Amino acid sequence: MRATCNFFFIMSFLLLPAIVFAAPKAELWQRWQTNDPQSRTHIDHAVWANFLDQYLVVGTAESTNLVRYAEVKPDDKSALTQYIASLTALPISRLNRAEQKALWVNLYNSLTVLTILEHYPIKSIRKISSGWFSSGPWDLKLIKVEGIELSLNDIEHRILRPIWQDNRVHYAVNCASLGCPNLQAEPFTAANMERLLDKAAQDYINSLRGVNFTEETLQLSSIYDWFLVDFGGSKEALFSHLEQFATPVLASKLKTYRGTISYQYNWDLNEQRSSF
Repeated sequence: MRATCNFFFIMSFLLLPAIVFAAPKAELWQRWQTNDPQSRTHIDHAVWANFLDQYLVVGTAESTNLVRYAEVKPDDKSALTQYIASLTALPISRLNRAEQKALWVNLYNSLTVLTILEHYPIKSIRKISSGWFSSGPWDLKLIKVEGIELSLNDIEHRILRPIWQDNRVHYAVNCASLGCPNLQAEPFTAANMERLLDKAAQDYINSLRGVNFTEETLQLSSIYDWFLVDFGGSKEALFSHLEQFATPVLASKLKTYRGTISYQYNWDLNEQRSSF
């Protein structure tokens, strides 16, 4: 009996990396499909905009946008908490689709930042555990909307991905890591959604975090490995997507590339450290 228990313990340990790194599938939560096409309600994201203005450091074309977590004042953290509470208190099911999409993206991003602040200082979001065989806070039930508890994974993989089926969502939600697509410098809204999604895709694909030709191989972000199904399910479909947002020079390289592909991702915190 003891030997059997030890065997299963060892096997569980060996299987841990596969469990930790498995990307969630998009599984529609029917409950959140409800919307009101006639709604003219517009959500105010000014608090989130003000937070980004104060604490987001916009990088260059080749660097990640960074957050000055260490410098966030208690009043601004409190305001961020209240902003998230105000979003979760809204009758989301009675909004139109465009307002819903913007709300869910902003809720995901602001909630991620708040989660980092509540565990700061921390080197990586993956240091925040949500239970056994987990690495990261994504399965923690952090909020309650319309009486239902939700996690970050619920928002991304059970609401945003399956409802809108827009692969640019991967460039919109931010996981507080250096390898992630940028946390945008402005909130998403119904009015700016298309422009900001295209910008986010262009920024990432044309950075070394997204697509990087080295002397030996083509190195892509692990996002394109984890969520290949969202980018067409094949190398050909993925390359077509990348070429759509790539610069002419990069698009030309992708179009003719027939070599090896590797994947990489940097989970270090997207933090701007103080210089003093």
